Amino acid sequence: MIIWRTHVAKSSGLNTRRALARATAAALTAALVATGASSAVAADEPGPSASRPHVDLKPSGPTKYGATALPGDAPINPLFGVDSRGELYGNWPDAEGGIEPRYYAGEGWQGARAMTQADHDADGYSDGIWHVTSTGQLYHLLWDSEDHQFIGNGWKIYNQLVSPSNVGGGAADDLLARDGSGVLWLYLGYGNGKLTQRYKVGSGWNAYTHITGKGDLTGDGKDDIVAKDTSGVLWLYKGTGNYKAPFSSRARIGAGWNTYNSVVSVGDIDIDGVTDLIARDKAGALWLYKGTGNASAPFKSRVKIGNSGWNTYRLFF
Repeated sequence: MIIWRTHVAKSSGLNTRRALARATAAALTAALVATGASSAVAADEPGPSASRPHVDLKPSGPTKYGATALPGDAPINPLFGVDSRGELYGNWPDAEGGIEPRYYAGEGWQGARAMTQADHDADGYSDGIWHVTSTGQLYHLLWDSEDHQFIGNGWKIYNQLVSPSNVGGGAADDLLARDGSGVLWLYLGYGNGKLTQRYKVGSGWNAYTHITGKGDLTGDGKDDIVAKDTSGVLWLYKGTGNYKAPFSSRARIGAGWNTYNSVVSVGDIDIDGVTDLIARDKAGALWLYKGTGNASAPFKSRVKIGNSGWNTYRLFF
């Protein structure tokens, strides 16, 4: 059962939701300016906005859990999408193996090159997003805030960006970035949006069209990632918890994944304590691969959770 803690998702009509989002952002900016906060965004030039209503997701009972992970172990987040107009929409899990109808979550993301959710306090829910601008600057934005924290320049060299939860051994989520030569780099999170220096994970990662992850797929308590290669094979990289060598050797877990043009994980969708995987096919339909917690077969057979129309999004995270 989902209990909404805000009224953003209940507002009737897209124009009403947009107006509410703008009004909320304007009010927050005005308050920050009035108190002299130096991080406030100028009221006449608001930055991109992003909203994530707070929810309570309750499991249906202990008999629902058949994997090695315990209830609540996996992150629980909405699936977000950015359309061609730069508008942001979110879909929460419905606690029954599907997703809720989308809610309007923000605007102004036309220039975003990459976006990924991050949990900084290890409570299982994302606190905000890291995003890269068209000019290659990395920013961090807390949900329902206008405080865009500048992290660094030079991020245009990366063509993939994903926060696969904690892969470096700390408490806060970390960040993976792949550069144009196929080298994968790890940035450890401090828990406040800021990042450490980068650490080289490995080379040859240009073999993959998609790299994603959001939690533990194998039931060992360490967060993992999956990667889809150009031939449509899906590979599992088990996490080690060691930032110097965060992943073990890859293991093949499936083929035929070139039917999908997007593969993403935001955590647990069916609320069974295990991280799941979402894939969008070329017709724009959405499919859920429920996690098993078993390293040798980490996903169950796919279940359709969205009809055509999901190709409207140019970014999924």
